[in-house]
Amino acid sequence: MNAKGKAFRYGDNVDTDVIIPARYLNTSDAKELASHCMEDIDGTFVKNVQQGDLIVAERNFGCGSSREHAPLAIKTAGVSCVIAASFARIFYRNSINIGLPILECPEAVQGIDSGDIVSVEFSTGTITNETTGKSWAAEPFPPFIQEMIAADGLINYLRKGVQA
Repeated sequence: MNAKGKAFRYGDNVDTDVIIPARYLNTSDAKELASHCMEDIDGTFVKNVQQGDLIVAERNFGCGSSREHAPLAIKTAGVSCVIAASFARIFYRNSINIGLPILECPEAVQGIDSGDIVSVEFSTGTITNETTGKSWAAEPFPPFIQEMIAADGLINYLRKGVQA
């Protein structure tokens, strides 16, 4: 399982209210949520994001409320991976639960600019900025979490009867 796409870069403390504003939480329709993803921090995100693109952010990405809507909106918008210096813990767990790959790697965050083409090898944790040729090593998920993400989240993983 790999990811490759254009990077959308954000700063510190991107909270769930700007990932998916609360005014849209009256629906659980993933496509509707995705159509409003990041609009309060980046009004052009939904118009410009393509399937496979990545989000790169500084510290504490996904802070705020515990809603699963935030990683679901990101994933449904087409984002293949979020790379951050650090994540809010509940966002981290919710991302795994819905099958959104996320990696913590402060060094990579410092070496990736908005618009750079970035590839990720999930089995090894290797992050490569294809634009500059630089690579970094993030801690890869253990195999059972990789299987959970590949199954498109915890519920599908359990439905398939996969045992850790």
